[in-house]
Amino acid sequence: MVQAARSGNKNIAEGSRISGTSKEAEIKLTNVARASLEELLGDYQDYLRQHDLPLWDKNSKEALYVRKLGKKEDLSYEDFRKFIETRPAETVANILISLIHQANYLLDRQLHRLEQDFLEEGGLRERMTRARLAARGNRSNAQ
Repeated sequence: MVQAARSGNKNIAEGSRISGTSKEAEIKLTNVARASLEELLGDYQDYLRQHDLPLWDKNSKEALYVRKLGKKEDLSYEDFRKFIETRPAETVANILISLIHQANYLLDRQLHRLEQDFLEEGGLRERMTRARLAARGNRSNAQ
């Protein structure tokens, strides 16, 4: 579980850092992050199942409350500390499941946008080629 969580986090950060140079790599890293979070989601769901604990319905008042908290700007662990550190494992697992669903939703939107951008603009090499051709065209028009 820890490895999946760390992998998701690191791949999101690395994909973001590389975004200016390689859209393909950014898409791949974001997909790896998405897969890591999906693995983590399965681990928490398995935990609840193995311990005969209930999984919150996505429209339960608890899940809706977590989703509402998740929409807050500048969200950090501090916003969830009092819940994570004082509630039973069942509640913590369900909170984390809700947060993973939110993160997956956002990553899916980001992936869609990245794929659209790639289709419209191409990769770095294609953009550089277009820029070189445009520069050559401008030079020949100036002569």
